[in-house]
Amino acid sequence: MGISLAAILLGAIYLAATIAWRQAALFLVGAAAGVVLYHAAFGFTSAWRAMITHGRGEGLRAQMLMLAVTCVIFLPVLARGQIFGQTVRGAIAPVGVSVIVGAFLFGVGMQLGGGCASGTLYSAGGGSVRMMATLTAFIVGSVIGARHMQFWEATPALKPISLVGRFGLSASLAISLGLFAAITIASFAIERRRGISGVQAERRDSSRWMRGPWPLAAGALGLAAVNIATLGLAGRPWGITSAFALWGSKTLAVLGVNVAAWPYWQGANAATLHGNLLTDVNSLMDIGILLGALLAAGLAGRFDPKWKIPSKSLVAAVIGGLLLGYGARIAYGCNIGAFFGGVASSSVHGWVWFVAAFAGNTIGTWMRPIFGMKV
Repeated sequence: MGISLAAILLGAIYLAATIAWRQAALFLVGAAAGVVLYHAAFGFTSAWRAMITHGRGEGLRAQMLMLAVTCVIFLPVLARGQIFGQTVRGAIAPVGVSVIVGAFLFGVGMQLGGGCASGTLYSAGGGSVRMMATLTAFIVGSVIGARHMQFWEATPALKPISLVGRFGLSASLAISLGLFAAITIASFAIERRRGISGVQAERRDSSRWMRGPWPLAAGALGLAAVNIATLGLAGRPWGITSAFALWGSKTLAVLGVNVAAWPYWQGANAATLHGNLLTDVNSLMDIGILLGALLAAGLAGRFDPKWKIPSKSLVAAVIGGLLLGYGARIAYGCNIGAFFGGVASSSVHGWVWFVAAFAGNTIGTWMRPIFGMKV
């Protein structure tokens, strides 16, 4: 706890003094996200698997709550184009083959790797050695995806579609909230059909806010606050995985590989590749998530790395990580950048990502026993 807290505080002070106060604030927002993710165990992977295998919808409903709260704030701000003098833009991307294929691969990777983008970070930060293997493979897959990005950008695709741009603020907000409500109602209907009643009992002692576990609703509201704060500070929604491509590419550049010649790292991305890592918002927030999860694990008394990993599970972690990294890159983001940020920005590609990734999770869930993993 001491190491993680000191790193968070000293990191924020250093960033404020040498870069800018916004970078320091974003670093702290990332650390807060790590605490929320860890204490609420707020993952997309287990929630979707619970729906696929048992018809339990608590996790999926928490995600719909998170999206609804975020949309109510996001859409008026994005329609206005600025907040507190800061210019803002949504996570809007094309709808095409690359999104469908990438999201599907990402979905398979979620179940084999054992987590999504945010789940991988907070689990690795919390001391999971297996998830550190997934994270390493995630970075490798991201670099390969960046290398192949020119090919995927040439595949058939529609231009970016924004519901706000197409239908206006009121109609797009109504459409989004209606879809969240429909998914929520459907999850209740599935539970009734499966004969599921009530939810699992939660511990309610006074120490839960320091040690966890938090209610899923608290996690949903906490992550909504993280994304809203990111929009206000960075001028765009929260993202995670572009940093992995950057970390891997910078490593290759140090080793002598001419990654700057790749089409992905030319144009607007060239400055990011050659710039200071501490000026990259996603990198700062990802590091913050790792440290925040480490702090939360210390508070919960659950930091206990297990170094012995079954060989099949380790293979699944590597394969899953590669699929996660590659899929996220060609799909213009992960469950945070493409799904959470995209849907909250009223981008149709976010919904397409969700459908394709959920299908991938179904296949990935079926594959888990092959690698000795529980369903």
